[in-house]
Amino acid sequence: MPVLATMSTITTYGTWLRGDVRGWVDDGVVFPADPSLESLDRQRLAEPPFYFERRVWMDVGEAMGQSLVSRLGVRVLALCVQSWHSHFVIAASEHDPSTIVKCAKDAIRWKLRLDRRIWGTGYDKRYCFDEVAVRSRVAYVERHNLRDGLPARPWSFIADH
Repeated sequence: MPVLATMSTITTYGTWLRGDVRGWVDDGVVFPADPSLESLDRQRLAEPPFYFERRVWMDVGEAMGQSLVSRLGVRVLALCVQSWHSHFVIAASEHDPSTIVKCAKDAIRWKLRLDRRIWGTGYDKRYCFDEVAVRSRVAYVERHNLRDGLPARPWSFIADH
């Protein structure tokens, strides 16, 4: 069954640690909260957690989306940026999800040029094998934007699905 779209979630450095009260994932397995494990991971952080200030969310989203479109030629179906994470849904692509996520993360490293870690390690990906799944993932991402007082599709590069 072909993949029609993929939703990726990337988190900022130090904002979603193993043991987190929201649960956490390792190799596709969801684990429950473990405050002692989270505390150990927090102590190991080399820098404070990183959060995007709201005033840069639109610029971060623009840089991320433009990079995905221009460098990889992907169709971005939905994108949101929040303080500690970003979701994006892209249409089927010949690129491996790791290449796509690296492109998105690198675009922000280049844009902000901060002398510190911005992104957490890894990412989450959810494949969409049918139109219902695509619409569901796109709606999920768009709801984040709406809750933040933005249009569902706040960037011009977002393609129809």
